[in-house]
Amino acid sequence: TKQKKRHMGDTKHFCPVSLKEDFVLYPGLQEHAAKYKEKIYYFSTSEYRDKFLKNPEEYVAHNEPLQAPPLRVCLLGIHGAGKSTCARQIADKLGIFHIQFEEYLQELILPKTEKKVGPSFDEDHEDDSKIPEELEDFSQTMTKTKTEKNKQAVELTDEEEAIKANLMDNTELPPEVLDKIVPDWWKKEPFRSTGFILDGFPRTSDEARYLSERGLCPDVAVYIQVEEGDILDRLFPPRLKKWKDRWRKKKEYKKKLKDLKAKQRV
Repeated sequence: TKQKKRHMGDTKHFCPVSLKEDFVLYPGLQEHAAKYKEKIYYFSTSEYRDKFLKNPEEYVAHNEPLQAPPLRVCLLGIHGAGKSTCARQIADKLGIFHIQFEEYLQELILPKTEKKVGPSFDEDHEDDSKIPEELEDFSQTMTKTKTEKNKQAVELTDEEEAIKANLMDNTELPPEVLDKIVPDWWKKEPFRSTGFILDGFPRTSDEARYLSERGLCPDVAVYIQVEEGDILDRLFPPRLKKWKDRWRKKKEYKKKLKDLKAKQRV
């Protein structure tokens, strides 16, 4: 049987209450539909439908069409797929913010850790050039000062500990920590009116479920699929260069240590 053409509301199949209050295009459901002035509106929840029916004029267009929210993109893919490179280009082209999720987490704890944490940064901070205590008197460096500074214990809050565990061991961030980070990109300025491309989030099904439960819908999610050989070609040369630099520094350190030992013998 041929169905009658539906006259949909100003927000089409998106929830008008989510648009008005959260500035998010949240798809409505048929079971949460309501009719107002011969137009059908769909809502994300029954609570939002009831809220709309109490005061419909607050959520419909009057003199001008309703303003749509800016573009929000989630860019996903495995490590080395080129997410950040693509995200920077897209952000520049569309005039939206580029948010690199892992880098953002690093910045939150950097004031206390004073260095980036995680498997890819651990090897960069090994104390290869520390002079043994018995040779400190012959060293012209500020090793002792640095040692005293490092002895000062840095206490992290529970939230910061959770972020550090995520960066170090990929431990999932609890919802209460995500609540202090993620919603701001949808609900606070300047992201709210400009839009963004979120690079590297969500990474798990639980994080995707978190976005859904909080009503934080991206307009599009892009997953970059890359061959293993391409990732190897991209990541291996810089890693090799880093290894060579570390080997050179170790060689210089050993020479310095040998000179100091000779000086001590004299």
